[in-house]
Amino acid sequence: MAQRVTLRKRQPYNTKSSGRRVVKTPGGKLIYHTVRKRASSPKCGDCGTALAGIPALRPRQYAVISKRQKTVNRAYGGSRCGDCTKQRILRAFLVEEAKIVKRVIKSQQKK
Repeated sequence: MAQRVTLRKRQPYNTKSSGRRVVKTPGGKLIYHTVRKRASSPKCGDCGTALAGIPALRPRQYAVISKRQKTVNRAYGGSRCGDCTKQRILRAFLVEEAKIVKRVIKSQQKK
């Protein structure tokens, strides 16, 4: 017959945050290990895809790891994906070009 396993915590309910796994110790006893929640990877703020190069951790764990692990070495590093960054830079460039063209047309009309 299987050995009984008792809860080591006071919280008896099977909630999302109280996951448990049965583990056999070197002494041969069965005990419960608490399983933490799965972490979701950070998402791009524009398109919502997972950001490459940034680990999927629980929110508190980002305070513990170093800055170089939380970002990617480019503009909008830890908040936007590469494609969205490219679009933003291109859009900003085209807006500036449009302003210059507008200024040139205005100066030509004055002459």
